[in-house]
Amino acid sequence: MSKIHSMMDMGKRSMMNNQTALQTVGHNIANKSTEGYSRQRVEITTAEPTGLGKDRIGNGSKTAQVTRTNNPFLERQIGFESGKRGYYKGQNEAMTRVEQVYNEQSNKGLNTFVGDFFNSIREFANTPESLATRTQVRESASFMAKDFQRVDKQLKDIAADLDSQVGSLVHDVNGITSEIAKLNAEIHLVTAQGGPANDERDRRDLLIKQLGEKINIKWAEGRDGTVTISAGNSALLVTGDDAKRLEARATPANDKKREGSFDVFYFNNEHSSAIRVTEQLTGGQIGGVLETRDKTIVGLMKKNDEMAYALANSVNDLHGQGFDAYGHQGNEFFETPMDVEGAAANLRLNEAIMKDPGRIAGAAVANSPADNRVANAISQLQYQSVIGSADEMPGAQKSATIDEFYNSIVGEVGIQSKGAQNSEANQDNIVKQLSNLRESISGVSLDEETQKMIEFQKGFEASARIIKTADEMFDTVLNLKRL
Repeated sequence: MSKIHSMMDMGKRSMMNNQTALQTVGHNIANKSTEGYSRQRVEITTAEPTGLGKDRIGNGSKTAQVTRTNNPFLERQIGFESGKRGYYKGQNEAMTRVEQVYNEQSNKGLNTFVGDFFNSIREFANTPESLATRTQVRESASFMAKDFQRVDKQLKDIAADLDSQVGSLVHDVNGITSEIAKLNAEIHLVTAQGGPANDERDRRDLLIKQLGEKINIKWAEGRDGTVTISAGNSALLVTGDDAKRLEARATPANDKKREGSFDVFYFNNEHSSAIRVTEQLTGGQIGGVLETRDKTIVGLMKKNDEMAYALANSVNDLHGQGFDAYGHQGNEFFETPMDVEGAAANLRLNEAIMKDPGRIAGAAVANSPADNRVANAISQLQYQSVIGSADEMPGAQKSATIDEFYNSIVGEVGIQSKGAQNSEANQDNIVKQLSNLRESISGVSLDEETQKMIEFQKGFEASARIIKTADEMFDTVLNLKRL
């Protein structure tokens, strides 16, 4: 009788095993399109056999555990490459906007306004006694000054938008680290009870990859199943079930950034002082945005200021040597910038010339209406080296014309923008290839799951037949008394 009971127990366990396997198959099918999900399988092992003399009688099977099909080394590689993709994405998005500031094809850009200004000076030199050409000089100079201001303002607006983007990304980072800390607690609890915590680990792996795409991180898993994550060199974001906080806020200018730009701070706890970690954030989307904001945009603003400063002072030096239509010594054509910094934003035509274009000085001697020597000299500034090339330090020997200097800036912006675009596209392809490889290992195949479903269904039915057979054997034994 005990042997018949063993058969029934064996059939019952087999039915439960197949039921668990069928439930896992259904779980896989339901998560076919879930991002980051790893296919799960029920590990079924042989149950401990029973000794019968010299023989060992099998007792069927038992469910060992539910495992996930996952390659941790591939997951780390995807996370690493995703971080690089995030960095290039941040750069590409920012450089696309910067490129539009210097777009001379669809808009009338700064180079065109500078050319119009010198062309109007040449027209004035041809007919120095004409009030109309003087008025044209005034208008073209005013438009040129406004376009210097336009370039400066647009670059500042882009930098301000990038600050907002940094703030938004930091907020996202805090949300992700908080969820990872909660998952750490859940995984630790399940692991302590001997379970695998498959779904929680899948979700945590996905969040770690998303976090790495936003900020450069390092992470490691402990024996208790929890992960520790740090950003940069010293910002410990997650330890166990505790998530630390980052904050982005405007700060004064320093040698790394301009006035009012956002810095990123790390708080070890609610009562600790803020630690500035901006320079440590060199990867992920935040790193790409900060790199573009603090190096590219700040560098372009400095070059725009240097160009405006050199142009204004060069014109003023010659204009001050001439005489206007009233025989008076020429005053400053542009209001003299006090310093290179801020020269573009503050470039203005002299107020006296704005009110009366007759105050434009084109003659080399007083009371000579047809004299155009100073006007000619000013027009030739377009072809003279009045500024250092764009890749030289301010104050270096003048080696570039205004046109050459500006064209080198446009070329540099174009190269950086195209480079960021290509880098993001290449990195995106790498991540897609790795993701496809991961999908081939960990992804769910509906054909495979359907095959498994039929297999476990047949196993379930066969297990039920064992129980039915054992029941019939019981009836046979019980009916022996009647014979």
